Amino acid sequence: MKEALRQQARELGFDDCRVTTANAPESAARFKQWLAEGRHGEMAYLERTEPKRVDPQRVLPGARSVITLVASYALEGRGARGEGREGTIAGAQSVSPAAMQHAPRTTQPTVSPLPFSGFIARYARYSDYHDVLGERLQQLTTFVNGLGGADTRSLWYVDTGPLLERDLAQRAGLGFIGKHTNLVSRQLGNWIFLSEIITTLALEPDVPEKNRCGSCMRCIAACPTAAITAPFQLDARRCISYLTIELKGSIPAELRRAIGDRIFGCDDCLQVCPWNRFAREGQMMKKHTRPDLAQADLLELFSLDEAGFRRRFAGTPMLRVKRRGMLRNASVALGNVGDERALPVLQKAAADPEPLIAEHAAWAMARIRPTPS
Repeated sequence: MKEALRQQARELGFDDCRVTTANAPESAARFKQWLAEGRHGEMAYLERTEPKRVDPQRVLPGARSVITLVASYALEGRGARGEGREGTIAGAQSVSPAAMQHAPRTTQPTVSPLPFSGFIARYARYSDYHDVLGERLQQLTTFVNGLGGADTRSLWYVDTGPLLERDLAQRAGLGFIGKHTNLVSRQLGNWIFLSEIITTLALEPDVPEKNRCGSCMRCIAACPTAAITAPFQLDARRCISYLTIELKGSIPAELRRAIGDRIFGCDDCLQVCPWNRFAREGQMMKKHTRPDLAQADLLELFSLDEAGFRRRFAGTPMLRVKRRGMLRNASVALGNVGDERALPVLQKAAADPEPLIAEHAAWAMARIRPTPS
């Protein structure tokens, strides 16, 4: 039965498929403590759904198994070096945990080699993965229900479900949670999308994966904002992905310089992982690549009204931040690029009726041309 499931998953384009039980994840207590410390920032949905995340039976009563799946979004011919950001990787090095507390950041705020160009995290350079994976998960869920018969009930999720998916994926043997708190696959590296099907069908669980980070500390050293406070510990409030995507208000002024040219997410901790030497391009995502999002023209972004923004990024994860969030991020990036030719655009943005845009544009102008003291 499980081999038939894996074969169907492969035919649908998934790169790996593993099974675990629907028991509570072993990290439930640590997750609760993380929430209690407020490290989730403004992601209130994590707190609201905490009871379900620590007990899959609350997600689907009577659940017996969780099918975990992975789809690669690696780019062909691009290993751990990423694309054009080798300076970040060159600065990464292994350091002892004891030295990390006082160690300086080994990466500097990065800027793209092209002027007025903003960095977009690799996963967002495709059609929205929620839609791409979701279409196939629907088909696979129908297949699972067929395996179990009329009484089988199943639910599928892509990233947004109330499950601690990385913990379940590690217990299923898909990969291991690295020191950056993301899942690492020995076969695919870091560039992977996770999804899962929780089901009342009883399936034999696979063998859990063991952590294989060893003494490597590259991801911790690479983080521009020191968001990885210790091995396996992330303060989301400092993470650039959180700051540029999840955070809806002002970016803390003390963290803006470290954001560099990043306008949607950050790949630095993923990019430096040595396991990326095994990364390979996934067939599912390949045909959904958006070459126009390899880099973003920062000045063009300011020419977009609400309707133009929605057209420009239709069908991509970038719609999530809305125009106000994107121009907030683009303002910070322009301030860090530091080119005075951006001042006319920023001056106009500083008068935008949206206070969030105006505030960050004014900050960028002051960064480019500081007021004499």
